[in-house]
Amino acid sequence: MEKPLHKNENIKAESNNLRGTLVESLNDPTRGDISADDSQLTKFHGIYLQDDRDERSERRKKKLDKAYSFMLRVRVPGGITTPEQWLQMDSLADRYGNGTMKLTTRQAYQLHGVLKHNLKKTVQGIDAVMMDTLAACGDVNRNVMCNPNPHASEVHEEVLQLAQALSDHLTPATRAYHEIWLDEERVAGGEEEIEPIYGKTYLPRKFKIVIAVPPSNDVDIFAHDLGLIAIVSNGEITGYNITVGGGMGMSHNKPETHPCLAQVLGYCTPDQVVDIAEKIVTVQRDFGDRTNRAHARLKYTIKDRGLDWFRKEVESRLGYPLDEGKPFSFEDTGDRYGWVKGVDNKWHLTLFIQNGRIKDYQDLPLRTGLREIAKIHKGDFRLTCNQNLIIGSISDEAKPVIENLIQEYGLSAGLSSSGLRLNSMACVALPTCGLSLAESERYLPDLITELEEVVEAAGLRDDAIVIRMTGCPNGCARPYLGEVGLVGKAPGKYNIYLGAGFDGARLNRLYKISVKSEEIRSELEPIIQRYAKERSDGERFGNFCVRTGIVTPWQPGENYHEPMVN
Repeated sequence: MEKPLHKNENIKAESNNLRGTLVESLNDPTRGDISADDSQLTKFHGIYLQDDRDERSERRKKKLDKAYSFMLRVRVPGGITTPEQWLQMDSLADRYGNGTMKLTTRQAYQLHGVLKHNLKKTVQGIDAVMMDTLAACGDVNRNVMCNPNPHASEVHEEVLQLAQALSDHLTPATRAYHEIWLDEERVAGGEEEIEPIYGKTYLPRKFKIVIAVPPSNDVDIFAHDLGLIAIVSNGEITGYNITVGGGMGMSHNKPETHPCLAQVLGYCTPDQVVDIAEKIVTVQRDFGDRTNRAHARLKYTIKDRGLDWFRKEVESRLGYPLDEGKPFSFEDTGDRYGWVKGVDNKWHLTLFIQNGRIKDYQDLPLRTGLREIAKIHKGDFRLTCNQNLIIGSISDEAKPVIENLIQEYGLSAGLSSSGLRLNSMACVALPTCGLSLAESERYLPDLITELEEVVEAAGLRDDAIVIRMTGCPNGCARPYLGEVGLVGKAPGKYNIYLGAGFDGARLNRLYKISVKSEEIRSELEPIIQRYAKERSDGERFGNFCVRTGIVTPWQPGENYHEPMVN
């Protein structure tokens, strides 16, 4: 007997290619939210229904509806935007959002706090500068990431073009987005609309693609459904290693769910990439689990059927075999901060943006300073995979002007932060994320301030230690690849994970369960002190935790939810 399909499958099938009753929901002035079914569909349009959880209790007492608003996520393939686009996002944040922008862990913009009656105007404002929110969420391929400042800078334009080509090719074909948000008229009496890649029910779950340029693994290649590792020889990309089956999401206390690292599937030439990506997507479309969404990502399809089966299925659709993977090596997952000169004598300045939040702070007019730079900048803005910002493509002549504005607004102050802070990352979590069990973005900076006392006392202030926090186990800030991972378990409580590889090629391991926030420092302090005294020359913190048996490396087939320590 076949298992029943998940309810979302019926919502997609009956949605008329993502239209549903969205127009009716948006035009209903009696409520600030939309129907449950339509809220599933808006995700495909890059829009999430949220509410301010800080206000829930008080509003409940007053018998008021929740304080509903919406989050919009803007796709930015490869993370590159123009100054004009930056200024427009900045303006929309004031006009329709909560006055801030969020740079995400996937090189996208997010606007929070948009009310329902302003949604259409916001999307149209985004469209006015040649950007969109389509497929930024939902059961489709999402924003395609690539290294925005590779060491081999001459290949950046090529990987950027590939990111855009993949994004374009895998964008849903439906015109629903254009009809609902951009007032495009639907052609009457035409043939039924066809989704040539996705079909009527799209994918079983989300799908994520990234492109890495060694030695930098800033995209966390092994955390994604499909990865492409550029093989560079003499300044040219000769081809790509293909990785498949990565994913971070899981559920607490459910051993059948766990993060997974991608595996190398093979190697291909640059002209084959888009075709291969399509075929991989269609295999997942046809074989992914549509009954249990917790088991629906590509990582579980490959786990259940095996990598060899998956390769054969992909090759049968391609009509040609994949070559063996080529040697490659990664060094780190972080950003290159400060000034870096690339090709064409252009400069790039990477700024530290704590947790990706663009706003004016009491002692740091960050948003104002970046706005003033955007007004005169002739290059680009590059969103990194670590929530930071690169002011890119600056000429020798323009560099002093940009540097003066950087100094005037104090924008480089963050670059003198500790190595721990410079390698930190947090998801949004409370108050807007409906899945969050604990704080993340609002708490991690204060926790790092506590831990900085520890690392400074140990003589480790400038040592890079990757620390990542999420408010729930879904993994948006990729905490299972943090040398220190902190995952919300309940209000004020976190699971502590230790031992990931600094190069992003090894998952961390559960160390302690449900640690109170006020006890995290006392749990980590003796380990950090021991690391300072006992580490080998050049040994990274995650490697030290594994070598000394503080945690044992996780192996596929073991329960990721059980602490494994010696």
